[in-house]
This record gives sequence, C-alpha cells and structure tokens, in this order.
Amino acid sequence: MGVMEQQVATKRVPLIALLGNPNCGKTALFNRLTGSRQKVANYAGVTIERKEGHFTSPKGRALRVLDLPGAYSLTAQTPDEAITRDVVAGLRAGETSPDVVVCVVNATNLRLNLRLVLEIQRLGLPMVLALNMVDVAKKRGIEIDTARLSQELGMPVVETVAIQAGGERALVELLDSMDFNGGVKPQPLAAIDAVPVEETQREVRRIVEASTSHAHDKGNLSEKIDNVVLHPTIGPVLLAALMFIIFQAVFSWAEAPMDFIESSVGAIGEFVGSVLAEGPLHSLIVDGIIAGVGGVLVFLPQILILFFFILILEDIGYLPRAAFLLDRMMGGVGLSGRAFIPLLSSFACAIPGVMAARTIQNPRDRLVTIMIAPLMTCSARLPVYALIIAAFIPEREVGIFNLQGLVLFALYVMGIVSAMGVAWYMKRRSGGGQHPLMMELPAYHWPHLRSLVMGLWERAVIFLMRVGTLILTLTILLWFLSSFPGAPEGATQPPIYYSVAGMLGRALEVIFAPIGFGWQICIALVPGMAAREVAVGALGTVYALSESGDDVAGTLGPLIAGSWSMATALSLLAWYVYAPQCLATLSTVRRETGSAKYAWIMAGYMFGLAYVASFITYRVALALGGG
Repeated sequence: MGVMEQQVATKRVPLIALLGNPNCGKTALFNRLTGSRQKVANYAGVTIERKEGHFTSPKGRALRVLDLPGAYSLTAQTPDEAITRDVVAGLRAGETSPDVVVCVVNATNLRLNLRLVLEIQRLGLPMVLALNMVDVAKKRGIEIDTARLSQELGMPVVETVAIQAGGERALVELLDSMDFNGGVKPQPLAAIDAVPVEETQREVRRIVEASTSHAHDKGNLSEKIDNVVLHPTIGPVLLAALMFIIFQAVFSWAEAPMDFIESSVGAIGEFVGSVLAEGPLHSLIVDGIIAGVGGVLVFLPQILILFFFILILEDIGYLPRAAFLLDRMMGGVGLSGRAFIPLLSSFACAIPGVMAARTIQNPRDRLVTIMIAPLMTCSARLPVYALIIAAFIPEREVGIFNLQGLVLFALYVMGIVSAMGVAWYMKRRSGGGQHPLMMELPAYHWPHLRSLVMGLWERAVIFLMRVGTLILTLTILLWFLSSFPGAPEGATQPPIYYSVAGMLGRALEVIFAPIGFGWQICIALVPGMAAREVAVGALGTVYALSESGDDVAGTLGPLIAGSWSMATALSLLAWYVYAPQCLATLSTVRRETGSAKYAWIMAGYMFGLAYVASFITYRVALALGGG
C-alpha cells in the first residue's frame, strides 16, 4: 500500500486550494506539483472543470491539490468566479472548504493581484502566498522584500517559478512543515462585503509601497511591443496578416506529410486487398475500415499545423491583444472583445469555445457568444474542406499566394462574417448596449517548447482516439448498412444503391436535390451528425462500395472530382460553413445554458442558414457554368 492509500485509510488527506487571478501561473504551478497525478471532472450541476491532483511531500505526507478557476474577486461576476467563491467559502454541497489556501500572485503585478488575497484573508482560512514569476520581476529590476510582504499580509510568503523545474520547491517545503488540523470554518461572505472596495484598494497600495521597489525597474518590454501591436492602424493589419499566413501554411506545410500518409494508406489497402480473398471480410476491411478511417487520418498534419499556431499565439500572450483589437468591431454587433477568446477557441472545437463563454460577465453577451460559437470553422470541418478544395480547386499560385489557401481563408471569413451578422440580429432582437472590455494583458514571453509539444501531442491523441473509436465504429456501421441486403438479380446499379444506406440516401435526396446533393452525399451526412469529420470517412466507404478496385483510400479526391459537378462541390462547402453537424456541441449548449430551448434554436437557425447558403451557391454556380 502506497503512502497516499495509507493516509487515506487512517485520516482525511489535507486539501490545498490554489487560487489566483487569470494569467498568474496558477495552473502551471498545479501541473508542477501534481505532474500526471491529476483527475479532471466537472463540479456538480455545472460544466465548469474541476481539476484535482495529489503529490507526496519529501517527508512522505500525502496532499491533495485543487486548481480553482481564475478569479479577480470573490464578488463573483462570472460563473467561474462563483465556483471559486463557493468552494473557498465552503458553500458547495458535498465539499469541504480547503485546509490551506495558496494564493498565487504575479510578482510583476502585485497591485492587481493583492485585492483577491485580502478578500480571502477575511474568511479566516489558513493561507500561503506564492509569489510567482519572481524571475521575470528580477529581470525587470522590480525588488520585492519578501519578509516585509509576509509581515504586512500576516501570512507566509514563498517565491516560485512555476515554469521551471524545481520552481515549486520552496512552496512544497513550506507545506511540508505546516500542521493541518482541519475543521477551520470560513467566515460568512458578508465579511468581504463589509469592507468597501475603495478601502481594499488603499490597503493594497499601502502594502505594495511598503514591500516593493520599482526604482530600478527597466520598464516593461511588453508595453513597448504593444505600442506597435495594439496600434489602431498597424495592429489590425498585423492581425489580418497573421491569420492569413496561418491558413496559407495549413495547405503549404501539410502537403508532404499528407502525401506520405495518403500513399501509406493506399499501399496498406492494396496489400490487404491482395492477401484477403474476395468476400464480406475483404469488403469490410478494405472498403469499410481502410477507405473510411484512412480518408480521415490523412488530414492530421493540417489539424496539427493549425493548432501549432494557436498554441504559440496563446503561449506568447498575443490572444488577449487580439481581443482588444477586435473589441470595437465586435462592439458594433453587440459583443464585447472578451468574446474573442471563446470564439477563437471554437476554431479548434466549438465545445471548449462554448464553455469558455462563461468568463463573459454580461448574461446576454454570454448567450450570444454561445449561439454563434459553432459558426467558427472548427478543426473537424478541415478534413471536409481540404478534401473538396484539393479535388476541385487547382493548385496554382495567385501572386505570392496559394489559390487553395485563399479558398480556405475565404471559408473561414464566411463563418466569421456570418457569426457577426447573427450577433447583430440577436442584439437588435434583445436590445442592450455595448459593455466596456476589461481584461488583463499578460506579459509577452517566448513560447515554452515543452508546453507546445505537449499541446500538439494532446491534440494528436484526441484526434487519433476519435479516429480509432467514434469514426471507426461509425465506419463499420455504415459499411454494414451500405452492404446489406445487397443487389437483386439483374441489378444495373452498384450493390450499395440497393442497401439500407442507399435507400436512406435516396429518400433524403428528395430534400437535398435542390442544393445539388446526390444520394451518396446524403448517406455521408447522416453519420456526419455525430462529428463533422466522419463525413469524409463515410464518403470513402460509400465510394469504395460504389466503385470497382481496391485503392480507393488514396483516390477519394479524384473519385469525387469525377462524380460531382463544381456547383455541387461549392454547395457542399457552403453547407459545412453553417450546418450544426455535431451532436456533442448541441449537448454542451444545452448544459451551459441550462435549457434545451437554445440547443433547438441553434440547430434550427444553422440548418436554415446552411440550406439557404447552399441553394444560392448551387444556383449561382450553375448559372455561371459550374454544372
């Protein structure tokens, strides 16, 4: 039995709560303390993440660590801050208040961070101050008298550097020396409200002046960079250029690894096809699994390139600046610039984007952000876009740009512009003015290679798990529905035409024929409801069963290029800009809003937009000779 199990068997394991402002390095410190010994769940009744881990101290003491959502004050303005307040105050049903609260503060910005520390102090809980980012403060010439700061606050103060190995050592040693008697009941929250905010701010200024010297401060390099990055003219141009470069790179950089994966999948299909005898097993493995799963797997390089840029921008501290740059434009449609980060998260996946909207204080802004988040082009759409663009858009240069990259960029712009239009309409319907944006801008710093590699590895694992579970399962199911009952005697069409899937596709074709979708596309749309990228695997399976020959996984693009018209291809691209083909997103919207009504509204308006956009695109393309 390990130390943790022994201590659990004899007495309750002490709980350490990490608490602090956003961007103070709290989560990095949590990861440094707990490593891989973490579990992530949701707080009861809400979808806000609850991260808890444990570690064993040098003296052999087992400790639990809780990473609380970032907060600026216990006077909660957002759902995240409400959770943090309730946990610290012991108001969460079934949860006890922490034995010790470790307040993590940014050493370069004590004036902002100490307000929360003083509020928690009034609850009467045992506290420790972790003075994080002291390395950055020292480089800037900011001198902090740790002993004086400890005296002024009346609590232990330790220096930490969460991003460095061993940067948590002083905190661990302090925790190892503390007595955890438990049973400390927090004071009522009224103790916080009893002190005016102005008085708290005066006390913060007094403590900072008494314990901190800025006499040798070399100045904030971030401010100098921001003079350019946040310039009202240069800033938006830089942002647009940066986004444009990213979408160009998604096609240009990914070409070689995609060709390698595609040829490998094709070779595997040929080899397996030559080994297995003709029959149901041959069809399942070659036409079902290899053609379906391989058709999705080939787009992993493009997804990783997109996330590579997003992770770097997040790590260096640029994303909050982008929010400020877009605040005025977003304010014109009734949104705060704070909505930018949830919407940008939705380019990766709409689910974390919807969940990130809880940091928006105004309820109307929060709801509007949730309702438009799925219009951002998530990475699950990328395989569909890449397949159709590569099949129908010629690979040629337009000036210094790649034509395929330009088309991809245009699809992203369509989603963004449409989202702004929907937000403007909702603003007109619900009323309400613009709310000022208040957001802390973290200091710029070089991206951390370890964090970047871990982030990319995590995205690759998530994608591969979806390929190996959801997409594989749906591909096998689709193969079964597409293979039985089989063609009758004297049939003139491929066997799939007479299958259950074929019958369903022909029934849906009545609805989708006006926008150019044939029965093969209609079949792929059905499993695509579970996840958008499944549609590519479904098309691989459908065309593998529709065509003769085994090497379909590597030739899906040419097959659809020969089967569809340009008008149909453009119509399907327009469809995927808007269609809410992701049941998990709709389920998350229901949980976040607390009502199924908004999930139904979202599904209805997005399907309506998708059909209208596809109809217009298809008819215009036909009129211009795209048939």
